[in-house]
Amino acid sequence: MRFHHTVLENGLQIIAELNDQARSVAAGFFVKTGSRDESKEVAGVSHFLEHMVFKGTPRRDALAVNRDFDRVGAKHNAQTSEEDTFYHVTCLPEYLPQAFDVLSDILRPTLREVDFDTEKKVIIEEIRMYLDNPMSVAFEAAKAAHFGRHPLGQSILGTVESISGLKVEQMRDYFARRYSPANIVLAFAGKTDWDQVVALARSHCGHWTGGEASRQAVAPRGTGAFQALLRSDDQQQTIIGVADAPPLESDDRYVAQLLSTILGDHTGSRLYWALIDPGYADGVETTYQDYNQAGAYFTFLSCEPGATQANLGRVAEVYREALADDLTVQELTQAQNKVLARSVLRSERPMGRLVSLGFHWTYRHEYLPIADELEKFSRVTLDDLRRVLDRWPLLPMTIVSVGPTTDVHPPR
Repeated sequence: MRFHHTVLENGLQIIAELNDQARSVAAGFFVKTGSRDESKEVAGVSHFLEHMVFKGTPRRDALAVNRDFDRVGAKHNAQTSEEDTFYHVTCLPEYLPQAFDVLSDILRPTLREVDFDTEKKVIIEEIRMYLDNPMSVAFEAAKAAHFGRHPLGQSILGTVESISGLKVEQMRDYFARRYSPANIVLAFAGKTDWDQVVALARSHCGHWTGGEASRQAVAPRGTGAFQALLRSDDQQQTIIGVADAPPLESDDRYVAQLLSTILGDHTGSRLYWALIDPGYADGVETTYQDYNQAGAYFTFLSCEPGATQANLGRVAEVYREALADDLTVQELTQAQNKVLARSVLRSERPMGRLVSLGFHWTYRHEYLPIADELEKFSRVTLDDLRRVLDRWPLLPMTIVSVGPTTDVHPPR
């Protein structure tokens, strides 16, 4: 593995992890903008803009974008989160110039009003589709309840009202401010040549303009609120709990990841044996999400409505036992083995490495080889687990219950 880094004159950062043993290459633009960077008036514009990027450029219409990727067998996609919009492509090394030509081209879209008006209908239908999904409704409500006025509580999709009222001029203004080269990291992973990718970047992106794009990354404090939302047609009760956790800037994120694996991994965790194996619930899981200057543990639970209160008590009991210092070396070792295996399997694909490379560089400005990542997980001790639990306990937590019963209250 060989790591390289440079910065173009316009501020675009370029990084690459080259691997001569790979059989493919992945490239991606990591744009540091998402729902947390939006005002209420343009809520959902980041995700909407992700769609619009594929609708055409001065050189290609939407059909040509897809056709030119397909011609070289390239696999492409994009995704928007609270903090980032990520555009990526994976292809055979010999076709990187052609695939990158398309990928870089769409990062400077035309944003035509006719395309905007058409795609707005698609976005609104997508929002309505998620409103039909109890887990999506619970998740959005739980984020909003936990983070309160903090921008991390905003919906990535926006609302029907915010998207309906959005104007194409507002999107163009947002694009000009947030898609400046100084706010983008361009990453490559896999089999390619450093001089070649720098030349490609200079040729296709060197003319991009734009200034710095700032972000108010203030650490939030969870509210600990409780809500019970009635959806009388649902067959099950869906519950999501949220508790504060270490931010991505802290190395304690490795500890938090292992804690969530011990307590709520989808197989072989404490919540699995306490609720799934005995048949009390059909779904339960704890996940850790790190954000810029923030973090959160999310607890997901789905079960029969009549079993909701008892199952909330079981979840609370699992967390109380962990807070009472009864985690074991065996549990830590098992969690480390799970996380290490997943990290290694993900890193064997250039696309897997691309994601890690880009996000680490965007927020920590560091190169983290896979061996170093594995070492950080391996070095976690029981004392680390205890220290992080003491500072970021999972109880009390913000709780949102969605389903056919509102006869639910926070666990005692």
